[in-house]
Amino acid sequence: MFEIIIIGAGPAGISMAVEARQTGVDASKILIIEKAEEHSFSIKKYYPESKIVTANYKGFEAKCTGVMCIPNLTKHETISYLDKAIIDNQLTVHYRETVWKLHQNDDKTFIVYTNKAEYHSKIIAIAIGILGKSNKPDYKLPVSLKNRILFDVTSVEIENSKVLVVGGGDSASEYCQYLVQMGNEVSLSYRRNDFSRMNEINQHSLLALEKENKVRILRESNIISLEDFNAKPKVKFEEENLGEDFFDFIIYALGGTTPHNFLKLIGIEYYGEEPVLKEYYETSVRGLFLIGDLTAGAKGGSIIWAFNSANTAMKKICRDYLNC
Repeated sequence: MFEIIIIGAGPAGISMAVEARQTGVDASKILIIEKAEEHSFSIKKYYPESKIVTANYKGFEAKCTGVMCIPNLTKHETISYLDKAIIDNQLTVHYRETVWKLHQNDDKTFIVYTNKAEYHSKIIAIAIGILGKSNKPDYKLPVSLKNRILFDVTSVEIENSKVLVVGGGDSASEYCQYLVQMGNEVSLSYRRNDFSRMNEINQHSLLALEKENKVRILRESNIISLEDFNAKPKVKFEEENLGEDFFDFIIYALGGTTPHNFLKLIGIEYYGEEPVLKEYYETSVRGLFLIGDLTAGAKGGSIIWAFNSANTAMKKICRDYLNC
């Protein structure tokens, strides 16, 4: 049983773990789970080497309230600072691991289900950031099929169904892996032959499922239309050998994502487009906290905001839950 599990290894997630350590939580009782292959992936991927990581980004005052704090730094200096925080605090980070589902037990502890394992924790802190809306295909998607056409695997519980995943990146592979675990008949449509955008682990896992006849991979396949046929998706392919096929669900993994569906499925209440947060960034689910961009509104926050939100959340966690 962990004291706290943190979902997301960006500045907010790392600072949450550091705050926990500074209040006396043992390193062995803290786990960070990160979908990407390294921490602070957005900074590493999207920030040019010459770009300064500004402390007061988007007008937020650069006033630190917690353990972690930075001035304006280069990209390299920022990553080095976060590297050092992980090492100095002996933090455990599980990379390339995707959280699929959270469940709260009757005693208010949590079970975290991932593509690799199952974990138990007293407290959950979600620090997955805010990304853009999911990319959509260029053909029309029937409104009547809105409950059958999805852009993630957290919106609806899908079991024992015939499912088509569309895409060729890491999310596509991870969706296939999860859907197979849930007892579904899974096909994957990809416009190319080689999965060049996929990391080695996801590629190996996907090809292993194909070899075991658990996933049917439709390489070099192109969907040209999608229709409503008796309340189910009918897919028409450009390739004559594929023709038309019928599915219970279609899931697009074309890039871009939003955490809203994931958060709502957990049971977090929303007011319009924003999650309802009580004091200290606790959600409507007892013991479940949001930190970082998810607490700053649609515009997102700065790195200092991420650090400070972790410090704020930790005050309530110590006071009401962990006695630290």
